[in-house]
Amino acid sequence: MGFRGHITRTNLAYANHHRDGRLFAAVAQVLMRRAARLYQNEPWDPDLPQVAFALDSSIIRLSLNLCPWGYWARTGKAALKLHLLLSLQGNLPAWGAITEANLPDMKMLDQIPILAGAHYIMDRGYLDFVRLFAVEQADAFFVVRSKQHVRFAVVESRPVAKETGLRCDQTIRLTGRWSRNSYPKLLRRIRVYNAEHQITLVLLTNNFEVSAWVIAELYRNRWQVELFFKWIKQHLRLRGFYGRSQNAVCCQIWSAICAYLMVAIIKKELGIQKSLYEILQIVSVNAFAQTSLAELLTDTSPIVSPSECQKLLLFKD
Repeated sequence: MGFRGHITRTNLAYANHHRDGRLFAAVAQVLMRRAARLYQNEPWDPDLPQVAFALDSSIIRLSLNLCPWGYWARTGKAALKLHLLLSLQGNLPAWGAITEANLPDMKMLDQIPILAGAHYIMDRGYLDFVRLFAVEQADAFFVVRSKQHVRFAVVESRPVAKETGLRCDQTIRLTGRWSRNSYPKLLRRIRVYNAEHQITLVLLTNNFEVSAWVIAELYRNRWQVELFFKWIKQHLRLRGFYGRSQNAVCCQIWSAICAYLMVAIIKKELGIQKSLYEILQIVSVNAFAQTSLAELLTDTSPIVSPSECQKLLLFKD
């Protein structure tokens, strides 16, 4: 946005409060499309569908004293919720939204872009048969974790290789009054045992063409969106905010996502072998250096340690 003088925390908080957060959201969407084009040929498991997205949300915790507008009745604290659709090819955000913390995850199925032929992998918070049937009607596929209360009748059972962790592969018909009317077509039910966590997962999907192992692997890769949330919270200042208003907080969240995308774009366009964290660290330390990115990032000098980065503060109180 341009720096015209000494930067203080107060200046930044004022700017974030008065600049429309929708601008940063729009910039993030532009960067998402650009990154998607760059990573469309990124190596991906050839045995899995090439277009797959993981949909999830993460709570952004706030101070109730500083942000009373974010009151979350469930916990008595303040928070916002970041919803994200992550492309598993390159682990890049493909869509995002920020809402109040108490908004049910399943309602995001009304807003996400649905691409014909794509796979959408979700946890059980998105189990809503009305909305899942809309995904089916859009000629897309979903893989969602089921809940215990789902009532069904088995139409067909297929053999599975139990040494892979699979326990059953069934074609089912929903029998509950509401669920049967909401999703009148057949579903595929796959039960898989996770030896690492010693739990059994039940997955529902509308894809009858691929093997049960592929469906289980797709759901296992859903964990990438959890790792993304952890990464940006740890490295992009989503634990402390420079402004107190809702707009200021949203500006900072979208700015963090933009920063992640810009680093990913730089890495691909310049063919940099360094990790995203290393690139982010170098750029943050040399934010005002009059050196081209290509020269800066191909320099073989050692990476600045996190402890040393603490001393190089961009914003002063």
